[in-house]
Amino acid sequence: MTDAVLERPVSATSRKPRIGFLGVGWIGRHRMEAMLATGAVEAAAVADPSDDMAGDALKLAPAAEQVADLDGLLALDLDGVVIATPSALHAEQSIRALERGLAVFCQKPLGRSEAEVRAVIDAARRADRLLAVDLSYRFTEGVQRIRDEIRSGGLGRIHAVDLVFHNAYGPDKPWFYDPALSGGGCVMDLGVHLVDLALWLLPEAKVVDVSSVLQSGGRPLSPGEAEDYAVATLTLDTGAVVRLACSWRLPAGQEAVISAAFYGEGRGAEFRNVGGSFYDFVAERFDGTTRRSLSEPPDAWGGRAAADWARRLATGSRYDPGVESTVAVAGVLDRIYGRQG
Repeated sequence: MTDAVLERPVSATSRKPRIGFLGVGWIGRHRMEAMLATGAVEAAAVADPSDDMAGDALKLAPAAEQVADLDGLLALDLDGVVIATPSALHAEQSIRALERGLAVFCQKPLGRSEAEVRAVIDAARRADRLLAVDLSYRFTEGVQRIRDEIRSGGLGRIHAVDLVFHNAYGPDKPWFYDPALSGGGCVMDLGVHLVDLALWLLPEAKVVDVSSVLQSGGRPLSPGEAEDYAVATLTLDTGAVVRLACSWRLPAGQEAVISAAFYGEGRGAEFRNVGGSFYDFVAERFDGTTRRSLSEPPDAWGGRAAADWARRLATGSRYDPGVESTVAVAGVLDRIYGRQG
């Protein structure tokens, strides 16, 4: 990787930014559809090892060009790249695109470690290009309402946080189970969202201590394995304690258990899924033993992070320091895995 950055202008608002889509499986196509629905960007090209996947993506944008890989995208006159490839490729592919002067929207995790995430952000800063990560739960109505409660002081000083993400199925692609390719198991896949929510909703807090237990198949994790069950405790410099649990294939009696609860001084708020759904959520505020609704389904949140990036790119947005919050998240994941600190 080079420190040199190819100079190119950010898209003028007089034309739609031309976007290349790298990896157009279900998530890639869903984010592509969300971006195109804004009317802010143009799908110029798609690249995927599967011709069938590429063909499905081209149905969304018949005028787009199909190319073989990232090299093919970088050879075109593009303004940005959307990356939805296996995790091991995210950092290198993002850096290559940024060094060519392209904006990047990347699936989580941005990197498999804090070092990889820092390298991508450094590249975005040098290039002065818009970089965003698909941390989509931030954009749910429920999380937004809880953020309002915390910011306004409505919950008082937060002293306890409970975070849960159990997925009854687990990933269907082999690379997820190879830590060299994925960076880790359920913590990297699901826990990244939980840690991000805690640090994003409590932006002034710093993590000062981390302890964790990782298991695979109901036994302690062995070297080279990806965990399918994890619990972790994070202590913040505010004195708050964050408890995190996540898993693949846990027999929880439903397809998913997802929640993020924040407890203050006699008050609290919780974001949680409904009936095992991966998509439907409620948010409630607690006052002692009573509760009131903050948000209810339906809420079409899945593509909002992608749409937000597309709109910002179309208005000429350059490097956004807000993406640097992903460094702290990656650092916490490293510590959960015992990779540092």
